[in-house]
Amino acid sequence: MGRDLPSAGNSFTTTSFFSRSSRFVMNLSARAVPEVALLAIRKLIDERGFAPGDALPSQRDLAVQLGVSRASLREALSSLSALGEVSVQPGKGVYVQSMDEPALIATASDWPFAAHACPQDIFQLRYALEGFAAGLAAVRLTRDELDVLQDNVDTMRSELKAEDFVQAAHLDFEFHQIILRASGNQAMANILITRADIFLESQKLPFIRPERAMETWQEHRKILRALARHASGAAHKAMCEHIRHAASRTGITFVTPGAS
Repeated sequence: MGRDLPSAGNSFTTTSFFSRSSRFVMNLSARAVPEVALLAIRKLIDERGFAPGDALPSQRDLAVQLGVSRASLREALSSLSALGEVSVQPGKGVYVQSMDEPALIATASDWPFAAHACPQDIFQLRYALEGFAAGLAAVRLTRDELDVLQDNVDTMRSELKAEDFVQAAHLDFEFHQIILRASGNQAMANILITRADIFLESQKLPFIRPERAMETWQEHRKILRALARHASGAAHKAMCEHIRHAASRTGITFVTPGAS
């Protein structure tokens, strides 16, 4: 069972928490709402001390209290589910999951989605999809979204230095997710949402080479610099190079357009 929500007399109330979150949401562009909802849900779990197995408020209540649409809330919950932080159980509710996660998969040969697509196929899809998305996002990203990306990049550096590669993979996933959504192309964003589990797994793979793990952070920083300049061509190129290099760190090479 989920823990009781605090009463109005408590020093920290759900109402005060969500009123602050709602004001933050309203100050950002519509594209950023799912990311802000995700952060607000994490904050709720942390500040209210929800433990693994606890049920969160209903999706209807969360949407109303956060001041976001049900669609934006579903996107946020889908991302948190893919990251292993919550379990969305249709007809039952949303439950906090344990953060004690299994180690990263050892090699690409352990790929759990072989029935759907091989890792090379996913990296090629990401190369085509995310390079284009980065170019679009470069001319659309707001200052708030750029700040979220900067925080992500800074946190990834800390996690890599601590050799927490599971958390680094999650941050990698979030970085790419924000850019895809910021592209403004709902069809591309929906591909990620629908099979977030496959995308996340592909972003774990490059970390099987710990000695090269910091390269991901360096490449993200280069992408972010291009995005901050609103340089569409540079952002597109930096993202394509990043995905190609990430595949290489996994032991995967593939022909790219223009390659001899």
